Amino acid sequence: MSVLSRSALESSPLADLHEIASELGMDGYRRLRKADLVAAIVERQGGDAADTGDPVDEAAEVLEVAAAEGDDDDGGEAPVRSRSRRGGRGRSRARDRDEGGEEGSTDDDAGSPERAPRRSRGGREDRGGREDRGGREDRGGREDRAPREEKIVTGSVELLANGSGFVRVNAPETSDEDVYVSAAQVRRCELVDGDAVSGPLRPPRRSERYPSLVRVDTINGRPADEVSEGTKFEDLPAGYATERLAIEGDDPTLKAIAWLTPIGRGSRAVITGAPRAGKTEALRRLAGALAGQEGLELSIVLAGVRPEEIGEWKAGPVEPVCAVSFAAPADAQGHAVERAVETAKRIAARGGHAVVLIDSLEHVPAPLARKALAAARNIVDGGSLTVIAAAPAPVGGESTVVALDVELASTGRFPALDLAASGTLRPELLVGEKGAEAIAQARSEALGA
Repeated sequence: MSVLSRSALESSPLADLHEIASELGMDGYRRLRKADLVAAIVERQGGDAADTGDPVDEAAEVLEVAAAEGDDDDGGEAPVRSRSRRGGRGRSRARDRDEGGEEGSTDDDAGSPERAPRRSRGGREDRGGREDRGGREDRGGREDRAPREEKIVTGSVELLANGSGFVRVNAPETSDEDVYVSAAQVRRCELVDGDAVSGPLRPPRRSERYPSLVRVDTINGRPADEVSEGTKFEDLPAGYATERLAIEGDDPTLKAIAWLTPIGRGSRAVITGAPRAGKTEALRRLAGALAGQEGLELSIVLAGVRPEEIGEWKAGPVEPVCAVSFAAPADAQGHAVERAVETAKRIAARGGHAVVLIDSLEHVPAPLARKALAAARNIVDGGSLTVIAAAPAPVGGESTVVALDVELASTGRFPALDLAASGTLRPELLVGEKGAEAIAQARSEALGA
């Protein structure tokens, strides 16, 4: 039975002495200074060696292993020190080493990524042993974590007034399984209402109610990159409107607009007139005539209207995408118009036909009003964006102007069109040469009367 000499103990690191004291079953050894600990170990060996040979042999083994490791690695003390800091578990690990040699072979790998993180940045050892806990990652190396399987959501996009939206998994019904889509993703992928999208989601965080879409993988069955990386809308070639919008009904004002001031797909139309000339009412009747037409995406934005008019619009066939009263700041009204037009631009860029009705441009800042109106165009061999807005006077750049006469409207004489101030640019492209001649004759007769 080997017994460690005092000189061997005094030349050993304190951590190794702690390990030996642990193997000998000594209590309170961590509170002793090194000299006192050496004396206690010598005394323990002299008094108990005959009865407890195994602990002494194990202590000698610990020093031998530590010495071997010190010769093999630059940081040979770290594995032994890590074991000593675990207190009572050192004995069972030493016995495992005696039986199978596994502990020794693991310590030889102390310089590997799996072992290195056992010492933290502050010099303290990691006591967690995370590499042994069911495959959970070590703090220093996350490559051991099994990749988390992404949950994919598929559904239809429904945009909100603030530019964000939801992926409705059971469209058009809402449910707790719907997935939130940020406004940034909507803009980046140029999403519009009704788009069928798919992509991975992340669970809701503590303060969130709905899961969120991580990214958009597909849009309407095509890769999102292909859909969103097309030519910019402003760079698409535009031509004059050549296809007339179908405006049908028995209302005299609608009939007059349809035949005397025709509006086509891609037109920039403004309904002008003094207050109480009937601009909002004419726009509302146009909305009723255009609602539900196949192949036409109709959207309504209310900017600067009376509160009572908001209720009337919402009771109509098409719910406004945004509604702000005249009490809202001019910038807020302009922002509402801009959001609606941006959505319509994405529809037109993909080959769809969008119509935006704006009530009204009266308090919208002039640059934003012109920008909204200028977005309307008939894309060559593509879709179209039509903007029909109410305004006190022409904004500039209109292709169609519908001027209402307040005197005719106030006396109940309809249609209350001011034919001298109304007109359509290049009407023959919409109604043909004979139709254009008929419009000119009707205007001449009205002015002569």
